[in-house]
Amino acid sequence: MLQRFKNEPAGTPGSAEHAGTSASPGVPAEVTPAPAAGHDSPTAAGPVPVTRVSVAWAGVWAAAVVAVAFIVFMLQNTAGAQVSFLGLHGTLPLAVALLIAMVAGVLLTLVVGTARITQLRRLARPRRR
Repeated sequence: MLQRFKNEPAGTPGSAEHAGTSASPGVPAEVTPAPAAGHDSPTAAGPVPVTRVSVAWAGVWAAAVVAVAFIVFMLQNTAGAQVSFLGLHGTLPLAVALLIAMVAGVLLTLVVGTARITQLRRLARPRRR
């Protein structure tokens, strides 16, 4: 089997460009069969590139799985829960109470994160000029 060395330039005998030719007279060369028409192997063309569409497709699938899990959670947690907040009292399904708490936590995180990003941008602005 022929090996290609690190310092060997492309196109020299023994490289991929000269597959099927002999490196020296009288030495049989390694011959690789051509792929069948229409049946290119993934290794022949290299790895499949990651594109925005492929990332979006993966995101859609992840969102669908999370949505299904969320629906199952909502359907399994329909029992009533006593809720008291700022003098208001009431009964809500447990899933709805947890959803409201989650949304409040996300909003609080977004507000604090936005304030921190704004602070860092103001600190970085004089350094740019």
